[in-house]
Amino acid sequence: MQKICSSFLLAFASVFSIATAAIASELPRLAIATEGYLRPYNLTRPDGTLDGYEIELGNYLCAHMKVTCTFVAQPFDGMIAGLNVGKYDAIMAGLSATPAREKVIDFSTSYSLTPQVFATMKGSRYDPLPHTGQSFYLPQDTSNANGTIRDIAQAIKGAKVGVVIGAINAALVDQYFKSGVQVVSYKTAEEAVMDLKAGRIDLIVHSRAFLNASENMPEYKSLVMTGPYFKGGILGRGVGVGIRKNDPKLREKFDDAIAAAKTDGTITRLSMKWFGFDVTP
Repeated sequence: MQKICSSFLLAFASVFSIATAAIASELPRLAIATEGYLRPYNLTRPDGTLDGYEIELGNYLCAHMKVTCTFVAQPFDGMIAGLNVGKYDAIMAGLSATPAREKVIDFSTSYSLTPQVFATMKGSRYDPLPHTGQSFYLPQDTSNANGTIRDIAQAIKGAKVGVVIGAINAALVDQYFKSGVQVVSYKTAEEAVMDLKAGRIDLIVHSRAFLNASENMPEYKSLVMTGPYFKGGILGRGVGVGIRKNDPKLREKFDDAIAAAKTDGTITRLSMKWFGFDVTP
């Protein structure tokens, strides 16, 4: 009798496993583009697997939406174009919802909000810049350069400043500081910070989240953030999921899932794990 029961249980477990796998295989599938080189938002492990804040959060969002998601690594500068031609269904790559980007794609509600800030090496002539540690909200009228902008522009005059092609840090420098500096463009933030350490450039601009993570790495222990924390204006309303404009239902699903992640503390928990501070918008 015991053998019969055991056989029955084994058979039931086998059928249940097959049924579960079948259900999983029937779930809608989404391809999500990420970069793989923007720690701690997204990064590539030595074994080639993707990891980071957005990968963990994305898996949570997909489970909440009851879809099967696959992350695909893509170059950042062509990511929006790839979305619009249908190479993938969404973007989670530290992509800020700026006024310019919202003209060509839609965004979910934000799941991360951190300012942009300059960084240099400790002891350089740019350590510190004026207004270091202060928060500065960019004016909606981008032609309005007030005292803070003028102070920074004067202090970095003649500097080589690294930015990432297509990123909001490039837009910030282009709008307010390009006339007095030499702009050096990079494919990834990793390349920019390596050149900063090597002395090939004087400053970089990026998110506080990325720079904070870099400061905590032994090889970049001499990196220091300098100048004010830039927020708002052309920098947008925070990082969200990029979605094609003809897919409002998918945007609504992501909005619902992000709301759940905020309510149950998932975003706060993942923030503390990956950033060391809360990036909940």
